[in-house]
Amino acid sequence: MATPLTTLGLELPTDPRWTDIAAMHIGDILIDHAYCEQKAASSCISLIVHYPEKALLVETLTPIVIEEWGHFQRVLKELKKRNIPLGRQRKDEYVGQLMKLATKKGEHEKALLDKLLIFGLIEARSCERFKLLSETLEDESLQKFYRELMVSEAGHYRTFLELAETYVPQAEVRARWKELLHAEAEIMRTLTPRGDRIH
Repeated sequence: MATPLTTLGLELPTDPRWTDIAAMHIGDILIDHAYCEQKAASSCISLIVHYPEKALLVETLTPIVIEEWGHFQRVLKELKKRNIPLGRQRKDEYVGQLMKLATKKGEHEKALLDKLLIFGLIEARSCERFKLLSETLEDESLQKFYRELMVSEAGHYRTFLELAETYVPQAEVRARWKELLHAEAEIMRTLTPRGDRIH
């Protein structure tokens, strides 16, 4: 039977220390999570703005924008229940390093492929971490909250890969996906586990 990690395609599981630290800093986790959802919505909007000629992409990502913004609102409610102010956005070193791998401007289709796959990777890693939170947090309402979001993020991960295969030959998509999975695992190995960040 496939494990959740292999189902997501990720090569390296989250360091077990992360869950222990995150449980002790759940307020910081929720703040960072809120901004992750906001950035996920913004990323989809950016793709729509830069590739308006791709009708399927626009049609597919528009409801995801709405869904991600709904997740942002749900995280805000969790913060409010705990009297935790949103605070300012924190630097996401994980995403920053992933985005350095993306093809730069000038190669329109390759840039699209990399963006779709990197966004898929981020969703897959988020899904894995939401699963860990749903299994380890003592707060039952947060367990349920993260279990529901885990299912949603898994769907988004698959959507980005399916979109990539719509616009780029499957063999090219799979070869690049394999490269990015390996690079993501290397990034995970070098980053110190931080319990105040989703990634």
